[in-house]
Amino acid sequence: MSNQALICDSGGTVTKPLAKQIFLLPQRPYLPHGTLRDQIIYPDTVPMMHMSNTTDRHLLKHLKTLEISSLVTKNPSGFDFTSANWADVLSIGMQQRIAMARLFYHRPRFAILDECTSSVTPEMEEIMYFEAKRLGITLLTVSHRRSLWRWNKKILQFDGRGGYFFGDLDAEKRLALEE
Repeated sequence: MSNQALICDSGGTVTKPLAKQIFLLPQRPYLPHGTLRDQIIYPDTVPMMHMSNTTDRHLLKHLKTLEISSLVTKNPSGFDFTSANWADVLSIGMQQRIAMARLFYHRPRFAILDECTSSVTPEMEEIMYFEAKRLGITLLTVSHRRSLWRWNKKILQFDGRGGYFFGDLDAEKRLALEE
């Protein structure tokens, strides 16, 4: 399956990436039944994880970055800890960190982040975005948080009356206008 391209009237080409190159992180992540490892590698399976030469040490590194390695290190079952309902075991902020570990594990070319940091501290949000950028992931952010403006170069803003603005995002200028 090849990428679909669209030639724009004003010049240039827009190419739709392959589905496997795009990753969505919603505000409330999906957490399947299974182990902690399963939460991080979803939708991959453990054999797929091993085929990609990923080890638990790699996964632990992501959890350390997100300051949640204690989920593994303080649990006798480690990555094999299983829960019937992870949403009942983890707070929404912890679920969002697990989802971000999932993003780091998959390392897609593009990520759509839809309010996926709404329940973490600004400091953790900074760590999440910094690491995603460090890994070379292009981020498309859907958010009301002004703190995320600095991580984006372009903005698409709807005015609620059928109009919109798309252009360069000058975070400092926009913050000054907001005040």
